[in-house]
Amino acid sequence: MTFDIDTALPILQERFGERIRRNELLSRHCTFGVGGPADIWMKVEKRQDLIDLVTLCSKHRWPILFTGNGTNVLYADAGVRGIVAQIALTSYTIEEQTDGTALLQAGAGVSWPSLLNDLAAKGWGGLEFGPGIPGTLGGAVISNAGAHKGELGQVLEWVDVLDARLCEETPIEPEVVRYPHADLALSYRHSRFRAHRRVQFDEDGYPVAAPRRLIEPAEVIMEVGVRLHRDDPQTLKAKISEYKHHRKVTQPPQKSAGSVFKNPPGDFSARLIEMAGIKGLQIGKAQISERHANFIVNLGGAQAADVAALIREAHNRVLEQFGVNLELEVELRGEWKVAPLS
Repeated sequence: MTFDIDTALPILQERFGERIRRNELLSRHCTFGVGGPADIWMKVEKRQDLIDLVTLCSKHRWPILFTGNGTNVLYADAGVRGIVAQIALTSYTIEEQTDGTALLQAGAGVSWPSLLNDLAAKGWGGLEFGPGIPGTLGGAVISNAGAHKGELGQVLEWVDVLDARLCEETPIEPEVVRYPHADLALSYRHSRFRAHRRVQFDEDGYPVAAPRRLIEPAEVIMEVGVRLHRDDPQTLKAKISEYKHHRKVTQPPQKSAGSVFKNPPGDFSARLIEMAGIKGLQIGKAQISERHANFIVNLGGAQAADVAALIREAHNRVLEQFGVNLELEVELRGEWKVAPLS
């Protein structure tokens, strides 16, 4: 997959102006604080801009990677070739229904923690379990994010996506499709949008990035519909405060991408990693957190390769000692070793 930055740059600048940045370090755009440059980086703030961008990439065969706030991603030290576009659709509305509930219609770039303050003040419950989920609502759909016995799938009604799957083969304009709840294949830390993003491990135990498409992902989440219910504002604020405190005392303060591995059935990844004897293990400036073993933290100046090496060590040790094949929750993006197409 080739990309000529000098050809693409003036075309993109003509359409999107000063939003286009060249050789932007991705370490500035992810919570791990690691990652090399994107050839071109931009922020997409309007639905029509998103449609136009995908159409341009399909026409010119430019590789593009769409991302959110970078809370669940490990960018390679070599960066990402082509275009990286952050989904920043941040508007939302609350439509009260006759049955005492409300429908929240929110852009995929809306920050979950920021949204909660507004909902609580207005007495709308449904998402209060997630103040410790640092990402966007769009990113939360992909992994069916959850905490404190709640998950997004419990209140999610529909998702609007920009379907660019046919653009891979033919330079055409993508279409907007709405998936109802029943078509989202939601389960523990999984949705229909996760199926093609799973990271594998090679014979030596190193994480291997999923194959990259021309337009990645091929179904770009644009907007979500969430069912809310009436609740007492003070009760909601108290719950949010309690959950924030829990996060503060149980999770490390350093830069990280949250939980590295999914919990296996009937157990906890953190417990297995700690029992394997590698809690606190450090490679370079990355460390398996001393506070929570399912977090890898950046102690300052870490490289993506350091994080990947710790992922390998944790995965291998748990597999060897307990026979449990931990599944990676963090996604690898950029110039990594890539798994063969299946």
